[in-house]
Order: sequence, then structure tokens, then C-alpha cells
Amino acid sequence: MYLVAIAWMYVVVMMAVVEATSANGTVLGAIFTFVLYGALPLSVVLYILRSPARKRARLAAETTAEKVFAAEASPNEPDSSDHASGDTVTPERKEA
Repeated sequence: MYLVAIAWMYVVVMMAVVEATSANGTVLGAIFTFVLYGALPLSVVLYILRSPARKRARLAAETTAEKVFAAEASPNEPDSSDHASGDTVTPERKEA
């Protein structure tokens, strides 16, 4: 994917150079050639092609955050299981 983008930018840069150095061309025309034929369309195409990777990264970050949140939960909080809690509160002994 990036090889095609690099090759396309090379072609666009060469078009801009020819536009700037030709007898009827201008530097402003070269800038417009670079932006309108190269930078703008390529940024849109790369944004669209990278959307599945962004979605995977977002889902991975959400699952990682859920795991971190579950690991940081206090062990003294009651859970919904049917077994007894491992942490028992020791009774206090009253002094007479």
C-alpha cells in the first residue's frame, strides 16, 4: 500500500517540477498540481484504506482498558458467585 503511495507522490513531484520549470508554467501552478493531484487525493485514499486498522486498534484499546479495569477492582468487593469470600473479617475481642 505504501509503495504505491510513494510511487504516486514521485510522479506528482515530477509533474510539479515540470510545471514549475516549463516556459508556460508557474510556481503557483506547480503548487496546485502537487496539492490537487498528490497530497489531497492521496491523504483521502490512505485515510480510507487505514480505517480497518484504526477500528482494530480502537477495539484492542477498549479490551485492554476493560482488562486493566477488571484487574484493578478491589478483591474485597462482593462478587455474584455462590462461593464464600476468601477474605474473612476477624472478630474483635473485647477487653474485660
